[in-house]
Amino acid sequence: MFGRMAEVWIKLFQEEFNGLLDWSTGEEALRRMASDYTEDLVFMPDVVVEPRSVAEVQQVFKWAYAHNVPVTPAGAMTGLSGGALPVEGGISLSSRRMNRIIEIDELNHQVIVEPGVIVQELQEAVQEKALFYAVDPASRGTCTIGGNLAENSGGPRAVKYGVTKDWVLNLQVVLMDGTVLETGANTLKNSTGYNLTSLMVGSEGTLGYITQATLKLLPWPKHNALMLVPFASASLACRAVSEIFIAGAQPSALEFMERSAIELAMEHEGLDSNALAADVAAHLLIEVDGFEPGALMPQLERIYSVLNHIGSGEPLMAEDDAAKEKLWRLRRVVGEAVKSKCPYKEEDTVVPRGRLPELLHEVKRIGTEFGFESICYGHAGDGNLHVNILKDGVSDEFWEVELPGAIREIFKEVKALGGTLSGEHGIGWVQKPYMDLAFSAASIELQRNIKAVFDAKNLLNPSKIWPSDDSKI
Repeated sequence: MFGRMAEVWIKLFQEEFNGLLDWSTGEEALRRMASDYTEDLVFMPDVVVEPRSVAEVQQVFKWAYAHNVPVTPAGAMTGLSGGALPVEGGISLSSRRMNRIIEIDELNHQVIVEPGVIVQELQEAVQEKALFYAVDPASRGTCTIGGNLAENSGGPRAVKYGVTKDWVLNLQVVLMDGTVLETGANTLKNSTGYNLTSLMVGSEGTLGYITQATLKLLPWPKHNALMLVPFASASLACRAVSEIFIAGAQPSALEFMERSAIELAMEHEGLDSNALAADVAAHLLIEVDGFEPGALMPQLERIYSVLNHIGSGEPLMAEDDAAKEKLWRLRRVVGEAVKSKCPYKEEDTVVPRGRLPELLHEVKRIGTEFGFESICYGHAGDGNLHVNILKDGVSDEFWEVELPGAIREIFKEVKALGGTLSGEHGIGWVQKPYMDLAFSAASIELQRNIKAVFDAKNLLNPSKIWPSDDSKI
């Protein structure tokens, strides 16, 4: 572990930066950066710094490098894997004040942004110019572009438009020693050297601090249709997912919610969950989009044919924008609703979408075997199932001692089905004990060595991603 001697280096930090940076050691600021949406974890930083420019990030990094102080990049603290938690104390480096949309390039369909820009604010800004940024996490109203880049975030519309990495052309990055580099070029094609842009996206703040991103945009497909489809069986709902694509449909979103998920979401929103028909076990939320209203009906007809063939209940069509927003709101608040019910652990499993029924079956089987309840929902079109394991009804000893073994069993089944540990939340702090299931020892060591090239002292977001990381500190 780091020998922090916080009282010593904090005094040196104060002497160096007093009056030059926005920083704080106050309780409120430290608490704000000590937790995210991951379970109930708390790791207090020693100092919170909120730089306003690339030059200020450089100053902090050079000083931290010289004094061997760990730095944890942080955004809006909406993460679900503990990736931005300052588990070794030190400096929490917030992107909150680096929040400018620098340029919307309508000619080339690009936008240049700083990492603290809220995703929804970016979407709305480009939409005013009839442009479209499709990455759409559930927390889009609060999460930041920097956090999305760090975790390679997805969201409901990834099924048609891809995840964060598919929208990134170029990054400006500050390395731990203060070096500033560009990872790519502001061009749609680039076959020049190693793809450092892709390496940075999804690296969870362990390789560098992203200070600027050039993102590509599309014309805005302003017409869409949305429906909520009930199923008498959760397995049947999962099976319908691959059938929809086999039929030639390309939905812009395809979300799965089992009954308990939508019940909690309705209760969270003040709605009567008793209104759900007794024979409904799960729902699919299906959206199609296009540039003209006439582009929607052929897609809907393909989807209706699948639903009729497979035996779903009667779809509920959202008649207007208000109804669409109401349905989307139910999907977006599921995680928050589960968290308000009781402590939980969320596993971000992902398999080829045709194996989704098998994954759901195995999750429920393991829950029965180990004696825990789970609530499942997620981006079914991507095969991405969020498994929320509830603490209700289990002992503290089971939660701390036995549950990790149950989670390992889930991930073993995920791997056997051709999947992997995380689809969009990242590994961070909580999933690293299971990385040996996803990678060989040689692959893990190679990734460690890559980090060492970028961060020789292991000061940048230490103790994340790899198992037994503390042994390297």
